[in-house]
Amino acid sequence: MPNLPSLTDMMKTGMHFGHQVSRWHPKMAEYIFGSRSGVHIIDLEKTQAQLEDALTTVKEVTSRGGVVLFVGTKTQAKSIVKKYAENCGMPYVTERWLGGTLTNFKQINATVKRLKMLKDQKEKGELKKYTKKEQLMLEREIVDITHKLGGIENMTRVPEAMFVVDVRNEKTAIQEANFTNTKVIAMCDTNVNPQGVTKVIPSNDDAVKSIDLICSLVCDAVKEGKAHAAKTVADKKTVIEKKH
Repeated sequence: MPNLPSLTDMMKTGMHFGHQVSRWHPKMAEYIFGSRSGVHIIDLEKTQAQLEDALTTVKEVTSRGGVVLFVGTKTQAKSIVKKYAENCGMPYVTERWLGGTLTNFKQINATVKRLKMLKDQKEKGELKKYTKKEQLMLEREIVDITHKLGGIENMTRVPEAMFVVDVRNEKTAIQEANFTNTKVIAMCDTNVNPQGVTKVIPSNDDAVKSIDLICSLVCDAVKEGKAHAAKTVADKKTVIEKKH
């Protein structure tokens, strides 16, 4: 389990700052400590406990060989989400969520397979057999699909869990996750409805430092889970070899 940040560390990232009191959502009441200058303050002790629970879930999912899809399409989250997802070898969505990414995964997967085929043909120089106009159209198709689905290019099945940075921003993604029984682990600010979220992490989902800290911890939990899975496989292999 990654080392949990102290309350001081979390405060330094601005994680405790919620939204204006007038913009709150009642279902986040249990995670609110109070207010200051008309802004809600998140109870970081509860954040710490919720964070530990969420990271345990991430580790459990990946230790079984499960996939965690990172989702964050808001401007300040895109590069952070992509960085940490790639760092731990997990798929990600940082551009607009395409409806059906989970609920119509068969079609999405078919599009991804076409992307891989076109990329392979391009690397082998096989696109040269087409006319210049056809080559241009295929090049544009590669760019377009990569932009939309590049982050899930290697996702071969519906993920077991989804990590979301902004619940309000990713409503469709969460609805699809709920429909496909995919666990949802999410940063939830004081202005969101946490309904549909499996593991709530009460936190400022606008501050770059806050997003970075949570993403880094989820990334570390994924790595620990994957390491545990690899060790389990290695141990089983050793046992089999000894028997023979």
